[in-house]
Amino acid sequence: MSLNTPTSPHIHDDTSVTKVMLRVLLALVPAIIAYSWYFGWGLLINIAIAATTALACEYTMLMLRQRPVAPFMTDGSIVVTAILLAFCIPPLAPWWIAFLGTGFAVVVGKHLYGGLGYNPFNPAMVGYVMLLISFPKEMTTWLPPNLVQDLNFGFLTSLNAVFTGNLPAGFSLDGITAATPLDLIKTQLNQDITITETKNSYALFGDFGGIGWEWIGNWVFLGGVWLIYKKVINWHIPVAVLGSLFVISLVFFLMDADYYGSPMFHLFSGAAILGAFFIATDPVSAATTPRGRIIYGIGIGLLTYIIRVWGGYPDGIGFAVLLMNLAAPTIDYYTQPRVYGHKRK
Repeated sequence: MSLNTPTSPHIHDDTSVTKVMLRVLLALVPAIIAYSWYFGWGLLINIAIAATTALACEYTMLMLRQRPVAPFMTDGSIVVTAILLAFCIPPLAPWWIAFLGTGFAVVVGKHLYGGLGYNPFNPAMVGYVMLLISFPKEMTTWLPPNLVQDLNFGFLTSLNAVFTGNLPAGFSLDGITAATPLDLIKTQLNQDITITETKNSYALFGDFGGIGWEWIGNWVFLGGVWLIYKKVINWHIPVAVLGSLFVISLVFFLMDADYYGSPMFHLFSGAAILGAFFIATDPVSAATTPRGRIIYGIGIGLLTYIIRVWGGYPDGIGFAVLLMNLAAPTIDYYTQPRVYGHKRK
C-alpha cells in the first residue's frame, strides 16, 4: 500500500507581514476612537497626513533603490509607522510637523538602513524624537480633554487650524492648549509645588493620570492584550516595560509621595502603554531571545522613568526605545538559548 505523504515542511504558518500589520491596525482602532472623542479630529487629520506622506516616501525610496514596489506598499507596515507617529503629535500641530516627522522616519529611520527588516531603530520613534528635539514648541501644543467639544471644534475648524494655523475669532492656540499631566507635574515640581498641590489646583487629573489620557491608555492596553492573545507579539516586552516602570516608580513614591508620582500615574500617563505594546515590540528593532526581551523591556521601563523624573523631557518613552534599540544586538548575543544537546559556555 502506498501512502500519499507530502514532502516537508509539514507545518505551515498562515502568518504574513500584511496579516500581522492588519491586526496591529485593528488593535489600535478603539484607542483612535477614544482619542478622537476626547481630543477631537486632530488625530485623524494627522493620521491622514502621516499615512499619505509615508506612502509617498515609501514609493519614492523603493523606486530610487530599484526595489519591488507592490509587496512593500501593500504590506501595511508603513501605515502602522505613520499611525504610531501620529499618536505622538499634538492634535492641532501644524500640518508640516506630521509631514516632516513621517518623511524623516521613512527615509532616514527606515530606508537609509536598508528598508524593512534592516532598520536598527524604530522608525516611528526616530521621527518622533527628531520632531521633539527640533520643534519643541509645536510638539507641546496639547489640548485639554473635551475642550474641542466644549468649544464646538468641528472637523472643518480643526482642519483649518492644522493647515492654516487660524482659529475661530476670540481663540488663540496658546489660549486653548495646555501642558500634559507629565509636563505639568514636572514644571510644578521645579517650582517646589508638590504633586498633591498640583492635582488639587488643576482639573486635568483623573483617578490615575490625566482625564482622557487614562481612558485612551485603557483601550491601548486592551488592544495590546488582544495582540498577545493572537500571538502577534510576545508578552515578555510589554510586561517587562510596564513592570519595571511600576516597580521603580513605586520605590520612589514610597520614599516621598509629594515629589514622585504614583506607579499608576506613570503607567497611565504619556505613551507608556502605547510604547510597551505597540512600539517596543517592533520585531525588527527589538531584542528577539526570550531572556533578551525581558532585559530589553526592563531597560526601556527604567530609562523612561529616569528621563521623566530627572531628564529634560516630560516623557522618555521615545528616547528609551531608541537607546534600547541600540543595545538589542548585544543583548541578543549574550542571551542566546542553549541548543538542545549542548552545554552552556
